[in-house]
Amino acid sequence: MIRAAIVGLGRWGQNLVNCVRTSEAIRFTTANTRTRTTAAGFCTNAGLCWVDSLDAILADRDIDAVVFATPHTQHPEQVIRAAGAGKHVFVEKPFSLSLATAIQAKAAADKAGVVLAVGFNRRFHPSMGLLRDAVTSGRLGTLVTISAEQTALHGIAMEADAWRVRPDEAPAGAMTAIGVHLVDGMIDLFGSVRQVYAEVARRAAPLADDTTDVLLRFENGASGHIFCSTAATPHYRMAVYGTKGFAEVLGHQMTTFRLVPVGDSGHFSAGTPEVTETTGFNMLTAELEAFAASIAGGQPFPTPLRQIMHGVAVFEAVAASAVQGRTVAVQA
Repeated sequence: MIRAAIVGLGRWGQNLVNCVRTSEAIRFTTANTRTRTTAAGFCTNAGLCWVDSLDAILADRDIDAVVFATPHTQHPEQVIRAAGAGKHVFVEKPFSLSLATAIQAKAAADKAGVVLAVGFNRRFHPSMGLLRDAVTSGRLGTLVTISAEQTALHGIAMEADAWRVRPDEAPAGAMTAIGVHLVDGMIDLFGSVRQVYAEVARRAAPLADDTTDVLLRFENGASGHIFCSTAATPHYRMAVYGTKGFAEVLGHQMTTFRLVPVGDSGHFSAGTPEVTETTGFNMLTAELEAFAASIAGGQPFPTPLRQIMHGVAVFEAVAASAVQGRTVAVQA
């Protein structure tokens, strides 16, 4: 059993704790969050020992790993400190808002020889596995384009003191909250991104930009499009189009996988859809148990760090494009 500490007990940190309460692989024992009073009831209910600093967690020999669900700008320094203390590290996405600080954090984990994992939970859903298989098996033929959209409504309800409304914590509109998931999925399926063009708007959220569109060009020559918003009805879709068919994952919980091959009746026909429904799958449990397995088995976390690092570079290019109003090359 991996004994973990959680740093950050907002909505998402609490979700992470709750998803492994009955796990036999990993269990949270300790917590630190900015304001003790707001987390006291949850800590009592979840059986967590609250401590007043990250230093207390890092000095505790009974803690194997630290999970960070904290403001984005804090991630690199926190990873460096935890790795320096010999703790395995799981950090929520985005890993970092700049490639330079991501390189520093990764170097610290490499030097310490600890597992470093980043929370792109959607990679673990069986529907995404089916889409990945459709792409890598060649069933879709030559890959032409990939289109992805993810939406939610939490941007409308955020209050003025929420750290997520600050421009330094959430550049490029909905990218930090949602869009980085889509970038990560695209890198997983299509490989490296060559260049991006992004536009950001504020459609309904009162305090922060809420909607982002991105055009991408991949190194393999294919195109891509991302739409993400924190002010639109919750939905998720990742779709890949090829010369022999298209395949997609649908639904906020990624429940539906659908593959439609080219039909036999000419250029404008489609074959019979193949549909797989996967209900009740907990992506958070899957990613944290994979983290625990990496620690116990000494193997890298399933999401390759080279892809994580490239995702940071893509994010940085998206943010620059949104400000500059032009196409921006992704840093190698």
